[in-house]
Amino acid sequence: MNQLADALEAAGYTPDDVTKLRSKPETLKQFKPVLMGMAEVTIKTHVIDCDADPYVPDNWNVEEHIKGGELRWNPDEVELWLCDEQKKDSIEGNKLRKKLKGQLVLNANVLDYLLANPKLIPEEWKNKAVFFWGTIYRYSSGDLSVRYLYWDDDGWDWSSGWLGRGFGDGDPAAVACK
Repeated sequence: MNQLADALEAAGYTPDDVTKLRSKPETLKQFKPVLMGMAEVTIKTHVIDCDADPYVPDNWNVEEHIKGGELRWNPDEVELWLCDEQKKDSIEGNKLRKKLKGQLVLNANVLDYLLANPKLIPEEWKNKAVFFWGTIYRYSSGDLSVRYLYWDDDGWDWSSGWLGRGFGDGDPAAVACK
């Protein structure tokens, strides 16, 4: 048993992962045919169409939608980006939007895909409001906003931030690593 624990740790399993395995014996039983050479494990690839039209809430319009082709979701290839002003204090959203020009910002299609597949959202995003600056919306009032993903006690959800407000160190942009 100690060898198994050492092997799981070496493979990157966390205590939480082991608890999940233990609580689902039917899942654990599926590993035995793999060990016996009777089955194979296939890794599911999650592909997000970043060229599709984004979700548009009622009475909103899309001001800008940066298309990004097909994105194969890999959280290791996504950076939670902050500009220097955010790290020190905060920056007004319209100014931050200009600073993000040239960055590979993810759009709202990624946000919506992650909401539909919440197990794909990295645990370290829980204490942040992760913004998807690749899609900018206009409220019916005329103000610009950007949607973000956040965790509350009931699970993952989205909201939006008005570009006239300040964005601080808890408001990173989801950016694809170059």
